[in-house]
Amino acid sequence: MTLIRPAVAGDAAAVAAFWNPVIRDTAVTFNPVEKTVEELVRTFAEKAAAGLAFLVAVEGEAVLGFASYGQFRAGAGYARSMEHTVILAPEARGRGVGRALMAAIEDHARAGGAHSMIAGVSAENPAGRAFHAAIGYREVAVVPEVGFKFGRWMDLVLMQKMLS
Repeated sequence: MTLIRPAVAGDAAAVAAFWNPVIRDTAVTFNPVEKTVEELVRTFAEKAAAGLAFLVAVEGEAVLGFASYGQFRAGAGYARSMEHTVILAPEARGRGVGRALMAAIEDHARAGGAHSMIAGVSAENPAGRAFHAAIGYREVAVVPEVGFKFGRWMDLVLMQKMLS
């Protein structure tokens, strides 16, 4: 059975182990800098201190994926608009783990007063776009050539779901 819970320091190495290959080897994220265990431990604590969520899906001792969110853009005017990240370990894909994580962070954000959740999806990630569409996100914008990785410019697709 999959359990969704807040990330703890002991989860950081497992999260880095499945997140870093996504960072290093794919265009799913435009970020080229891999995560360290220390950075992740800090991120878990910072999210919790800010009243935000960094949740992990676990089965037994195995961390299968995570979802996290934060304010979409800085400033008080954006305080109720959130943006999320969801990443799964390869063995968790296609099992409903991503849906469970997304439902949990959407519920958490909604309880905190969030009005909308934004997904920034690489245009080179059709599976990510399809996943978000399947859980109720709609495409609201394509921002051309804002990401640069692997020696080329990439488009960003913004998808949105209203939470309230």
